Amino acid sequence: MSVNTSNVFGKISISDSAIAKVAKNAALECYGIVDTSSRKLTDSLSELLKKQPDGRGIKVVTSGDRIFIDVNVIIKYGVSINAVAESLKEGVKYKVEKFTGMIVDTVNVNVIGVKL
Repeated sequence: MSVNTSNVFGKISISDSAIAKVAKNAALECYGIVDTSSRKLTDSLSELLKKQPDGRGIKVVTSGDRIFIDVNVIIKYGVSINAVAESLKEGVKYKVEKFTGMIVDTVNVNVIGVKL
């Protein structure tokens, strides 16, 4: 699936994998985030078989011109989970909206683990 828009210059199509890469980079820039991780073993295996596993731990669903993002992360021990999650939501939403020019409807953060 992809997000599509058009303007006076022509049609623009952005794939979900491109959006996932931007979301992952934005997530890793946030303080307190160690890495992104898949939620299930089957997701990990399917990502290993893909040629480009850059969007690991990120799920992007598009509907019309709306974008829904789920982020699975591992956080650093000792940080406030709530503060890191809110910062992550705002950072991912801002970067993806700036990249795509579309509206990010929701960013769901799932904390998978804690790294010491």
